[in-house]
Amino acid sequence: MSRRGTRLTPFQVGLVAIVIIAVASYFSFAKDIPFRGPFQLKAVFANGDNIGVRSPVRIAGVDVGKVVKVGPASGDSNATEVTMELNDKALPIHRDAEIKIRPRTFLEGNYFVAISPGRPGTGTVDDGDTIPITQTASPVLLQDILGELQSNTRENLQKLLEGYGGALAGRPRRGEDKDQDPAVRGETAGQALNQTLVYSPSALRGTAIVNDALLGTELHDLSKLIRSGQRVSTALDSREKQLKDLITNLDVTTGALASEQGNLRETVRLLPRVLDAADPAFDSLNRAFPPTRAFAREILPGVRETGPTIDAGFPWIAQTRRLVAPDELQGLVQALRRAVPPLTRTTSATLGLLPQVDLVDRCALEVILPTGERVISDPPFTSGIANYKEFFQSLVGLAGEGAGFDGNSYYTRVFSGGGALGVQTSPLPGTPQAFSNAVLNPLGSRPARPSRRPPYNRRFRCHRNTPPNLNSARTGAGP
Repeated sequence: MSRRGTRLTPFQVGLVAIVIIAVASYFSFAKDIPFRGPFQLKAVFANGDNIGVRSPVRIAGVDVGKVVKVGPASGDSNATEVTMELNDKALPIHRDAEIKIRPRTFLEGNYFVAISPGRPGTGTVDDGDTIPITQTASPVLLQDILGELQSNTRENLQKLLEGYGGALAGRPRRGEDKDQDPAVRGETAGQALNQTLVYSPSALRGTAIVNDALLGTELHDLSKLIRSGQRVSTALDSREKQLKDLITNLDVTTGALASEQGNLRETVRLLPRVLDAADPAFDSLNRAFPPTRAFAREILPGVRETGPTIDAGFPWIAQTRRLVAPDELQGLVQALRRAVPPLTRTTSATLGLLPQVDLVDRCALEVILPTGERVISDPPFTSGIANYKEFFQSLVGLAGEGAGFDGNSYYTRVFSGGGALGVQTSPLPGTPQAFSNAVLNPLGSRPARPSRRPPYNRRFRCHRNTPPNLNSARTGAGP
């Protein structure tokens, strides 16, 4: 098959190249698809007299289109419908977009259309859609304001200003200001207002702090607040009856506050002290939050185990319920009935015993035990340990004296001796007088035997005695 018929002539090749270059050049400079109309958007304004054809359309100060048609809106209203052509830089426009007519700069003159594209996620408008009048705004012109000031309105305004001037400059009549602050009684309203300038710096400083806080901490916080306020206002407008009830109740509340203005004034006077005391309280509360959060985290396992614990307690409750049933509880009551009278007698006797036990305990704690802790100084036989320990050591010594050498029996080893000195003891109750011989003359006893028995008083409480001084005993010959 011959392929000569499919070849392009040089003229055709050149024509195709020219078309390709022309199309590429158009897309490079026009940056738009041919044969497609511009994006049109319509908006309804309450007053569109100030806008005209070819007026610019701007987003954030950047021109994105122009007005192509201005005419009356459909229906019997006096609203104006404005048709705009937008380029691709203006898209997308969301359904909650807001459009306003604003004056241009002094050098530019006339007005322009400002578009706020709206929030993402609310959907976008299509070509030819209309923004309703609830989302548009027109500027208020000076001639509109002056047009409202008719002769009767100007007279009323003049009377208002004259009355306001009289209210500021006129002195109160006798008794009119008796409920006012003593510092401004007898003064005109203007003078009283001038005195408030003394407190203005501190008040304005607080106002400045509040205004600065209203700006928020992040970008667009204030705009979000205003947008939220708009939603609240829209919701209130949709609840007209409830809003009327709210205003009525507010009037009743205001009347109640007015009837208690004395107490309210005293409350306001004491409020700074309350706020001063509240700051430390809030600081303490703020410091308590970290331990509270830690406690909450720690208690979570216990809370999770509460349900299983309750489930585990059901069998015990069932057993307890059977225990207190009539067949079980009556037998228990019968047993307790026989035990109650002896228990009552024991309790009555205990009431007399416990005070005596308390006296014995106090005597042991305050006299006997401190005396046993004393170290007896008896040179050259001083051991340096507490005397109650010496007592137990003596028991060990006696046990050693009574131990046998071969382990078959016990006996006491006694060292016997004699001398030229006779020693005899005084008669003891139930014991005959003892006699002995000593090599050396006895020096006395340690401690010395007292000449008479110490006094004994049964009515004096033992715990009130002073612990005896064991080192004050006399050493030497007896009486």
